[in-house]
Amino acid sequence: MKKLLLGTALSFAATAGSAFAAEGVTACLITKTDTNPFFVKMKEGAEAKAAELGMTLKSFAGKIDGDHETQVAAIETCIADGAKGILLTASDTSSIVPAVQQARDAGLVVIALDTPLEPIDAADATFATDNFLAGELIGKWAAASLGDEAANAKIAMLDLAVSQPTVGVLRDQGFLQGFGIDLGDPNKWGDETDPRIVGNDITAGNEEGGRRAMENLLAKDPMINVVYTINEPAAAGAYEALKAIGRENDVLIVSVDGGCPGVQNIKDGVIGATSQQYPLLMASKGIEAISAWASTGAKPEPTPGKAFFDTGVALVTDQPAEGVESIDTNEGMNLCWG
Repeated sequence: MKKLLLGTALSFAATAGSAFAAEGVTACLITKTDTNPFFVKMKEGAEAKAAELGMTLKSFAGKIDGDHETQVAAIETCIADGAKGILLTASDTSSIVPAVQQARDAGLVVIALDTPLEPIDAADATFATDNFLAGELIGKWAAASLGDEAANAKIAMLDLAVSQPTVGVLRDQGFLQGFGIDLGDPNKWGDETDPRIVGNDITAGNEEGGRRAMENLLAKDPMINVVYTINEPAAAGAYEALKAIGRENDVLIVSVDGGCPGVQNIKDGVIGATSQQYPLLMASKGIEAISAWASTGAKPEPTPGKAFFDTGVALVTDQPAEGVESIDTNEGMNLCWG
């Protein structure tokens, strides 16, 4: 998995060429929130690369995950300020499209980070984890870890938001496919008919939401033994809900993100496995792409065979499962969100 990440980075270098000095160029970073550690790391990557290239970076964020209006206002501000490009993690991947088109019409390059827009080509480029693969890896790991008992699993699905943004759908559907569950419409979650799924609830991607969603699903079936979570803050909340009823040690919790706190939670037994993303790389490569656009008008090319530039993924666990490639928490801690 580490080789996949390095190979991806090299393919970008071959496609985009070396970074272009961009003294005086302004770029914008618009994230879903400024508190989630994932977006904090993304901001660090963007700031470091912008400083290296002599660019000015302006950062904006929603008040909470799902704060679409603040993101639209940020795009309008970036246009008015004369920015050359925008890096965007959209809270509402379809409703944001008109504002994105407004920016593109004004001559800005818009690059989606982590969360593809709907449709994906509404942005000039997308730098992201293969979120379906990320979900598939934790699904395969959970099924392999249970062995024959996977046929009797009782699964809680802790998703992101009612609006079903692309990142949430891809992770959810990837997990179910990896676990061996037939999908309904792969473009949405919650329409599967497999009786092993106890239900879906939403978390807003934070610990409080994860705890509340887990409590709701435990009320439906207190014998849940597998928990899929959209991200690691939601997983931490689910763990607290399970701990409150004395079941924290007999339920498999899996997640996606692979931040340093999440990897530590694997070490501590809170999470069984997580799929690690690389948001710092997404953001730094995004800044390079805006620099290249400002200098030459060149746009980044997607990874061959995909509609986006794949920044890599690795399964992190200290309980490896046969047939599922993984790295341990020591390596995961060295790589976390690099």
